[in-house]
Amino acid sequence: MAKTELDRKSNIEVEDDSSLKGTLVSVFFVGLFIVVTWVSVYFVFLDRF
Repeated sequence: MAKTELDRKSNIEVEDDSSLKGTLVSVFFVGLFIVVTWVSVYFVFLDRF
């Protein structure tokens, strides 16, 4: 008989000491860019009236 997928034992190693500080900083920069863009567009809108 053929072995099913459940019978096979696979060794999956997970790296526990991964750091996400760079990702957090990148998300903050993108968020800051979006906020600055929206605020500048808002002030341009107010300046036209």
